[in-house]
Amino acid sequence: MHDQAKQLRERLFLREGMRKTRIVTITSGKGGVGKSNFTLNFALGLKAQGQKVMILDVDIGFANLDVLMGISPKHHLLDLLQPDKTVWDVVERGPDGLEFIAGGSGFTQLTQFDDADLSRFLGKISSLQGHVDTVLLDTGGGITNESLQFMLSADEVLLVTTPEPTAIMDAYAVIKMIHSHNAQMRIRMVINRVASEREGKQTADKLTLVARQFLGMDVETLGYIADDIRVSKAVKQQTPFFLLYPQTQASKSISSLVDAFLQKGAEGVQGEGIGGFLTRITKWIRK
Repeated sequence: MHDQAKQLRERLFLREGMRKTRIVTITSGKGGVGKSNFTLNFALGLKAQGQKVMILDVDIGFANLDVLMGISPKHHLLDLLQPDKTVWDVVERGPDGLEFIAGGSGFTQLTQFDDADLSRFLGKISSLQGHVDTVLLDTGGGITNESLQFMLSADEVLLVTTPEPTAIMDAYAVIKMIHSHNAQMRIRMVINRVASEREGKQTADKLTLVARQFLGMDVETLGYIADDIRVSKAVKQQTPFFLLYPQTQASKSISSLVDAFLQKGAEGVQGEGIGGFLTRITKWIRK
């Protein structure tokens, strides 16, 4: 397995002249806070700013990104195990040409791969290096072993929560769990469904204060998303609200979040791109 990870690093090293792809895990402390919907619309916001972005739906067992887009994917991530399939064969295209790879319940089989299958699978994923600026990993809500490893293997984490007390508590549990494994991991919060910017700031301040006081960890705030009735209307129409209602407050919130994400760049992230992600995820699979 050490040789396998080394071969992946060497393969990616040959592409150093290409742009480095940024791996961002998007997660939440619980389900129902709008994480997947945020991932989808955030990706479209990045795309609107000229960024090349791809979503990998790694919500183990409950992948639903395709449902939000009203798409029935022809392929899933595990199709990469087929010798004749490349990563480009399994990439789907959603609204506005957004690229994504659907997950599927079989993704839990990752830890059961033999060395040949794992090498083939990860080698094909490595083809994404330099193809896109950012890969967004949409995990399941809550803390599972699988979602935690995707958090720890990424360059940075975007943590989605809401002002609800239970959501705040669960978000702190995620921060605490990440901190126990990697105190240097960059975590940025997105406060969804806020009645006002003041409510968003108050929610973020609570989490920031507790994380600093009890963990000695600085957690940043990326921004807030307004509570907007058009978001649920868009979900029912299986169309991203960023495209269906571009002038609504929630869409403007997404644009502000994208600006903040791009302005701060990759400062403070692990910054190793696809190569670092594959090395860390391989260690987890084979530990």
